[in-house]
Amino acid sequence: MEFASIETLALPRGTARVEWRRSARARRISLRIDPRGGSVVVTLPPRAGRNAGMALLMSHAEWVSDRLAALPERVMFADGAMVPIGGVPHRIRHVPQHRGAAWILDGELFVTGAPEFLRRRVVDFLRAEAGRKLSVLVAAKAALIDLQPRRLVVKDTQSRWGSCAPDGSLAFSWRLVMAPEFVQDYVAAHEVTHLKHMNHGKRFWSQLDLLTPHANAAIPWLRREGARLLRIG
Repeated sequence: MEFASIETLALPRGTARVEWRRSARARRISLRIDPRGGSVVVTLPPRAGRNAGMALLMSHAEWVSDRLAALPERVMFADGAMVPIGGVPHRIRHVPQHRGAAWILDGELFVTGAPEFLRRRVVDFLRAEAGRKLSVLVAAKAALIDLQPRRLVVKDTQSRWGSCAPDGSLAFSWRLVMAPEFVQDYVAAHEVTHLKHMNHGKRFWSQLDLLTPHANAAIPWLRREGARLLRIG
């Protein structure tokens, strides 16, 4: 079981939003930056006290401050905001007088309804688009290895772009729909390959290379630009 609490703490270079988590699965105290929340996450194993977590946090205070300061600017889903879809910038246009939910036309994402529903409608649209595109990619690549996933789920993951469960279920972040198509292709191929190889050994990478030519470009792209996608919305 995992518990979490959030507070704002003063670090040598300013304040930081700190999320404390206690996890039964954790074996040691760890720190990581959460780009989506703009916070540092401190994970404590069952027997570790808060003081030990605080000591680790303060000993890495400069690293934490540098990483938080380097996060891309937050982009909210609002009228006029620029949002990438398939790696191509699209401007959100709020058209409350129109009917329908959301659609793309001439490089713009049109969204209807009251202002308070705009963010939810944009997320719903992007999630649906992600599911549609990834389902097509997964089906095509799974057919090449004569396997099919048990199911495919699109959700808002915190740290993984995709995952493959032992029962063959695949899960993807809906934020992948904002990435270029070659990145979507790679992530779909990566998780499909796990249907056959539940590890990252030589056989996994050999099989992956047969399903996508984009690994060498997509992996560094996600490392470089992934935080930016997490800061949108």
